[in-house]
Amino acid sequence: MTLPPPSSPATRKKWPWITGGIVVVVAAVSFLSPGQDDQSAQATAVSASVTPTVADSTTARAAWSSSPPVPVSSALALSPVEPAAAGGADATAALQQLAGLEVKGRAPKTGYDRDLFGQAWTDDVTVDGGHNGCDTRNDILGRDLEQIVFKPGSRDCAVQTGTLLDPYTGNTISFVRGEGTSNAVQIDHVVALSDAWQKGAQQLDTATRTNFANDPRNLKAVDGPTNQQKSDGDAATWLPPNKSYRCTYVADQVEVKAAYGLWVTQAEHDAIARVLQDCGAATPAVAPAPTTSTVPEAAPAPAPVPAPTPVPFVDTAPPSDVYYKNCSAAKAAGAAPVHIGEPGYGTHLDRDGDGVGCES
Repeated sequence: MTLPPPSSPATRKKWPWITGGIVVVVAAVSFLSPGQDDQSAQATAVSASVTPTVADSTTARAAWSSSPPVPVSSALALSPVEPAAAGGADATAALQQLAGLEVKGRAPKTGYDRDLFGQAWTDDVTVDGGHNGCDTRNDILGRDLEQIVFKPGSRDCAVQTGTLLDPYTGNTISFVRGEGTSNAVQIDHVVALSDAWQKGAQQLDTATRTNFANDPRNLKAVDGPTNQQKSDGDAATWLPPNKSYRCTYVADQVEVKAAYGLWVTQAEHDAIARVLQDCGAATPAVAPAPTTSTVPEAAPAPAPVPAPTPVPFVDTAPPSDVYYKNCSAAKAAGAAPVHIGEPGYGTHLDRDGDGVGCES
């Protein structure tokens, strides 16, 4: 068998260069392939879809636990409350309830202390959400926030992150639990504890005041700085900047004060009434004034004038020596008629007592 002639040294030196050139060409074609661009776009889109949206991602990463987050439970401790504005029938009902509240002056704030309303956010209460194993603050965060992520291991209690549609301002706020971030969302007492103390809560027992401070009807997750501006003001001194929510806000105040027997000041009453009337509350009906007939009524007949009582005649004539036994004697003497004061006049001659005797 004839063997091919062996390659020369020059030929063997060319093969590495040829092979390298082929590799470079293949790599360039692969890099410019449209299929690779599509996959890169898809990967970018997937990455963006799973990235959480937080106002400050750096703060969020620092606050989150290294463990995987726990998704929100399908059954929360409290029913969600939509920040919808009350109007029409609801405003009318609130206005009627307002009419039942006592109106009187504010009592002194003397003796007020937060501790008089029990331990802050205690679960040891008999109102809705009490004894459910979760503190009141987290109950309200779980009720009012959306897109909630709970802290792992907290049994769906401790809210780690969430989004709040703030009813007081209308703004959307990202909540991230952590030092320096948690205060962005605060829990407001719709009827402030200090205001309640000055308007009847002093007379409540400690258990009732603790219920008041943790009653979900009196609590709302809101923008922190706005809550600080409100402080302990009532409706006469502070209303939410979001005007579309004011009806709901004052209606909630009326409901809470009615439930706990608290009163309102005159200025507070008038401010609440104005807000409710502005959003459609019907004012209480006033009884119509009685109509008057256009036909004049007949004047009543005058009462008969009683006849004057005759004044009994008193003979004031001085005694006289002339005396007539009767009118015949007076006529015979030519003295008739005899007038009072004349000689011979006597009451026995004046039968009708008119001062003239024997006149006929």
